[in-house]
Amino acid sequence: MRQYLDFEKPVAELENKIAELRQMAKDGEGINIADEIGKLSDKAEKQLRAAYTKLTPWQKVMVARHAQRPRALDYFKGLLEEYTPLAGDRLGHDDQAVVGGLARFRGQAVMVIGTERGFDMESRLRHNFGMPKPEGYRKAQRLVEMAGRFGLPILTFIDTSGAWPGIDAEERGQAQAIARSTDCCLRAPVPLIAIIIGEGGSGGAVALGAGDRVLMLEHSIYSVIAPEGAASILWRDPKQASTAAEALKLTAQDLLKLRLIDRIIPEPIGGAQRFPAEAIASVGEAISDMLGELMPFESQNLVAKRREKFLAMGRDTL
Repeated sequence: MRQYLDFEKPVAELENKIAELRQMAKDGEGINIADEIGKLSDKAEKQLRAAYTKLTPWQKVMVARHAQRPRALDYFKGLLEEYTPLAGDRLGHDDQAVVGGLARFRGQAVMVIGTERGFDMESRLRHNFGMPKPEGYRKAQRLVEMAGRFGLPILTFIDTSGAWPGIDAEERGQAQAIARSTDCCLRAPVPLIAIIIGEGGSGGAVALGAGDRVLMLEHSIYSVIAPEGAASILWRDPKQASTAAEALKLTAQDLLKLRLIDRIIPEPIGGAQRFPAEAIASVGEAISDMLGELMPFESQNLVAKRREKFLAMGRDTL
């Protein structure tokens, strides 16, 4: 059953009416209301298009967090072949918030890593709502290092509100794990493409996002802090989250202007949650383009260019 966001209520009313008319046509013999359904469908599509062409930053936050948005494992299933999951950090733990393993993308052997939120309460609890603990980042480090040894390009799919902030994570070295994961990505001697598929929150996202190319879906977000957290710090009022979202410049469009990301991947009208297969296919095309650009580079050149790319952030745009 489709879930609607607050600003989609007019569209929801129209689509509910369309569903009622279709049921009437199905139940009643000889009733032909195709013309009325067609008119309502056109009106709903126009309203949806109008709403999604002028989303505010806060509305984009809502879209990025949509419960029906495709998750990392959906992209794995839709884009990869021969996916073989790898588990554990080799120190005694396995964090299900970070998933990954060996696979083939359009015939090319790759290493894939993603933050997985889950899609229902059971899977969300199993994946800790996509908030990795230190062992998750150590698993990611292990996979990045393995990819480097075998010369495999790395694809990371990022969708997390941030690293797990619990005491247990701090006791096991959360900050160090994030820093080392970021460093590991920066030093990887193979092409690394990071894709923000939903919410890219704080260092928990950067830990997997230090790539040669950073791509964002059109309605995804990427920020040093969640709008609610920024509002609580700056105004001591979480209700100011919409104001904070505006100030944080967290949308894909803002970040492309600031040259903090490399490409925006268009989403279907209504967002990836409405037409997931189309969104996944668009991501696949973007990854294919980026791999074509990066594969010819020597390892030393890749690492040097990646280092310069991140050192230049802020220096050239501020």
